[in-house]
Amino acid sequence: MPNALRSPKNNESHVYGDDRLPLKKLTIPEMFASAVETFGSRNAVFFAEEDQRLSYDELSEEVDKLASGFIALGLEKGDRIGIWSPNRLEWLLTQFATARIGLIMVNINPAYRLSELEYALNKVECKALVTAVNFKTSGYTDMLRSLAPELDHCNVGALKSEKLPHLRIVIKMEAEKILGMYNFEDVKSLASPERGVQLDVVTKTLLPDEPINIQFTSGTTGSPKGATLTHSNILNNADCVTAALKFTPEDRLCIPVPLYHCFGMVMGTLGCVTKGASMVFPGQGFEPAKTLEVASQEKCTALYGVPTMFVAMLEDPGFSSYDFSALRTGIMAGAPCPIEVMKKVVSDMNMSQVTIAYGMTETSPVSFQSDVDDSLERRVTTVGRIMPHVEVKVVDEQGGTVSIGNKGELWTRGYSVMQGYWGEAEKTAETIVDGGWMKTGDLAILDDHGYCNIVGRVKDMIIRGGENIYPREVEEFLYGNPKIREVQVFGVPSERLGEEVCTWIVLHPGDQSSEDEIRDYCHGQIAHYKIPKFVRFKEELPMTVTGKPQKFLMRDAMVLELGIQVSKTA
Repeated sequence: MPNALRSPKNNESHVYGDDRLPLKKLTIPEMFASAVETFGSRNAVFFAEEDQRLSYDELSEEVDKLASGFIALGLEKGDRIGIWSPNRLEWLLTQFATARIGLIMVNINPAYRLSELEYALNKVECKALVTAVNFKTSGYTDMLRSLAPELDHCNVGALKSEKLPHLRIVIKMEAEKILGMYNFEDVKSLASPERGVQLDVVTKTLLPDEPINIQFTSGTTGSPKGATLTHSNILNNADCVTAALKFTPEDRLCIPVPLYHCFGMVMGTLGCVTKGASMVFPGQGFEPAKTLEVASQEKCTALYGVPTMFVAMLEDPGFSSYDFSALRTGIMAGAPCPIEVMKKVVSDMNMSQVTIAYGMTETSPVSFQSDVDDSLERRVTTVGRIMPHVEVKVVDEQGGTVSIGNKGELWTRGYSVMQGYWGEAEKTAETIVDGGWMKTGDLAILDDHGYCNIVGRVKDMIIRGGENIYPREVEEFLYGNPKIREVQVFGVPSERLGEEVCTWIVLHPGDQSSEDEIRDYCHGQIAHYKIPKFVRFKEELPMTVTGKPQKFLMRDAMVLELGIQVSKTA
């Protein structure tokens, strides 16, 4: 684990990551080629749902076929190509084929609907889109045809759409034919020896600091922004994250988290490639029983997930029937982890070296990670220590660095900070300030040993009658109630006090509670002004695909329920 090096001013909340091992000055295709050369015959990936298993050599061959097909379609370095799909082999091939020839892959959330898809494709001017046909309740190709009815009448690869003016090429998965769209396998069949030679020519022109990926922020507030990431950003972050997990070629990582997010495609697939480890995908989407089954059968040594995923797995009726003897490590990220959940993951799932990671899309993503040898308390009360080659400080409202143990906004800089938001120079300038510091918007406290505790979001703070209330603090207290499985605390407008405290709670199966019981639990334990005025019990909480709570949706629902009139400036 990286050593946290303190600021020259010893009492300041300012730390540097270990920089003794140099960063990799490579592009993604250079790193991938090195892995193929070293680990060619070893297992690279297994997609359980489709029963597809490829060695590194076989994966490389499929990647090159697809990259050659992209060239045949006229796609060139710098063009944006979207990927809209759940976890499938085609997603993985697209990730490394686009990188092979410098296409900028645009990750599109599989949960997006019409307006969100239109926004994303137009925002970054996607020239091509690789899409699944459908997944669960999402009919991807049907939605595309609704947005671009011109597909039914255009020549394949020559779309001219009124609503999607930049999109020319649609490539769909599955074997059925759909008007105006290429089949994925047909694009791979366009590969030829001549284009194979051209691949190496293009790859040699790529530079580590060139953009290769656009990821839309989760959209917990406002419109999603396209974080633009380089080869160097995500390759080095993947390398550092898996180094902290002590990955070797013998490791087999179970990846139930979505590929469209950094958790899946950076910490997961790219992280495995940097170590020659195996990638195991239990399904196209997360299903607790299937994840447990595949992790057990494939003898996975590592498992990724957000805390709610681990809760669902631990509560699965068939949990005790699975073999976790091979499991050793993994990552829990995306939200705070209740200590009881962590204890069960360590004891019942054999993940003694599970770690906590913290970061954001804009930082490629991980800035802090716990050590595999950190105490259980460290892993639930902090997000670990700073990653290599990263610098952070905690600042007050005037931008001054606070002393150790004090709360402030976390700022970070180093190789991991994105190039910026695509086409959003003003928003980029608001986020990345003088000296290359990126303002995370997270409230944090650093301790004497460099461990970081994230205590909330700057914008989440509730101001009730002049008192500042940090929702995270109230949430952590409520998690101590044995009946509570999930909890979120947020503010709702109040004419008299400015804001009132509200909480949404998911109880453990079979448990019952009431508003009065929750408030009684709080009385005498936390300050009176922090006790929720409004308590609501829910079957589930609105989350992003990556497990981040969408408090704005909860707030909007409460405003509607309570009949609160909110001014346009509120």
